[in-house]
Amino acid sequence: MKKGNFIDNLPKIYGIYTGGFIGFIIIMAIAEQMGMTAKAIGIGFVAFTVFIYALIGYLSRTAQADAYYVAGRQVPTVFNGMATAADWMSGASFVAMAGGIYFKGYGYMALLVGWTGGYVLVASLLAPYLRKFGCYTVPDFIGTRYGGNLARFSAVVVLTVASFTYVTAQINATGTIASVALDIPFQYAVYIGLISILLCSMLGGMRGVTWTQVAQYIVLIIAYLLPVFWISNKMGAGFFPHFMLADEVARIGELESQFGFVKNSAADLATVPKGLAGITKAHSAVNATPWAFISLALAMMMGTASLPHVMMRYFTTPSVKAARKSVGWSLFFIFLLYSSAPMLATLSKLSLIDPTLSTGIIGKSIAEVQAIDWYQNWNQANLMFISDFNGNGTVELNEFFMGGKAVVLATPEIAGLPYVISGLVAAGGMAAAMSTADGLILAIANAISHDVYYKIIDPKAETAKRLVVARVLLVVIGFAGATIAAMEIQGILGSVIWAFDFAMSGLFFPLVLGVWWKRANRQGAIAGMLGGLAAGTWYLVWVRTGGSGFLGITQLTFGIFGSAVSLIAMVVVSLMTQEPDKATQKMVDEVRVPSGKTILGKQ
Repeated sequence: MKKGNFIDNLPKIYGIYTGGFIGFIIIMAIAEQMGMTAKAIGIGFVAFTVFIYALIGYLSRTAQADAYYVAGRQVPTVFNGMATAADWMSGASFVAMAGGIYFKGYGYMALLVGWTGGYVLVASLLAPYLRKFGCYTVPDFIGTRYGGNLARFSAVVVLTVASFTYVTAQINATGTIASVALDIPFQYAVYIGLISILLCSMLGGMRGVTWTQVAQYIVLIIAYLLPVFWISNKMGAGFFPHFMLADEVARIGELESQFGFVKNSAADLATVPKGLAGITKAHSAVNATPWAFISLALAMMMGTASLPHVMMRYFTTPSVKAARKSVGWSLFFIFLLYSSAPMLATLSKLSLIDPTLSTGIIGKSIAEVQAIDWYQNWNQANLMFISDFNGNGTVELNEFFMGGKAVVLATPEIAGLPYVISGLVAAGGMAAAMSTADGLILAIANAISHDVYYKIIDPKAETAKRLVVARVLLVVIGFAGATIAAMEIQGILGSVIWAFDFAMSGLFFPLVLGVWWKRANRQGAIAGMLGGLAAGTWYLVWVRTGGSGFLGITQLTFGIFGSAVSLIAMVVVSLMTQEPDKATQKMVDEVRVPSGKTILGKQ
């Protein structure tokens, strides 16, 4: 099939794919009724979807640099929006977002505000102009706009730190799901997840990742929304529960007051497995003040507009206009999931604590709850725990603990849905984590292979050699990410937030000022990137090792400090040194014109 025909037939191709996936869900539901075990259903969902992604990756294989790095710049806006949404809605969004809201309350809604609001910055400040530039990678833009290998290399350093931090969280998510679905230890499951990720991106690069991500978005959005609507309808909150959110949250408040809450002692908490939190809302610095909310949202907005794997998606569109439209479609597809995360967290908590529901566990005997199948499954995975701290033999609010990443994955079982829905959710979580990990590992490998190896080390390297280097780097970076993920240094959500902070510390202002301030020069950009990254990293280490912080900036918002240092350093150094030459300033003017030829030709 010719490329043009393939592009024209995308609606039909993915329509058939969606119908086939729904058919697979129905087949698995019938198999469950006929006695198929839960473990076999979980393995079936994960294996089937991973096989489909790997097949798409194989069919998208390419030996052309343009196709490998930017998918031939032929991705239509709607499909690029779906691919971007899949790239964006990572394991953090799918697996950990609802858990964060569940345990931390409204404060974590700042993530939703920041992660969606960031696309306003992407659309208005960066995406169309970087597409007009015609680059392959974010460091490619930095290197050409500011000139010199040091500026290009500095961008690669920031990109690698931010993206690697992010990718460890995604491999953590795939490992969690694979561990539960395949019933294997987490430390081994992360490598199973890694192999699944590499199958999608090894041969086809950005082209393979793009078409795989469209397929992954279809799986993850069905897997996220179906349980929300089903559970809501079953609980009497209406088929479309989003409009009833305030009533359900008020109901949770009433129940928490009714049952009372006894704070656990230090001795009690010492017996709770690492990474688990209590059933009731935990108070934290995240929701302590309005500034804490605003600063977290602001950091996530600026981080969104700085993440290289997000910017790369808009290099694949046919034109500048298409890049702008693609941002709009991205927001729409992201909204479908993000608007449902608070509802899922609310329904999950109600399922556990509402005594009028058959699924409620508060007030039941501990022995009775420990005998429930879903509790046994998730307890074995070290993601649930009950202990009779109060000594009365019944489950109370301070005696049930759950891991944040179990909220989404376990809720269908807790709510009494058929296990096939749990298998579907596992497949959706796997799709979300894999799609983002694909984009992140590709962003790092492409930046190093294109901007370090090809642009700096060996400018005469043939295309075949460049692609070999890129593919070897994919494996090395992925293996390193899986190894770090297996150590569980930080939770999924925390690692993702750190990645945004690292990205904004070093890249936000060099990118924005590179488009909008002609006076910005090479020396200023280098000072901004390295100074911002160093300052942000120092602040994170300082706070993590006992420093009190200042101005309400925490370890979750250290990017505000780093980006402020980046801006000051960039402006001061640029003004103290020679302005860019006339050709560079003319190029910046041309970048801001929304039509015409791209700045860079074939690379």
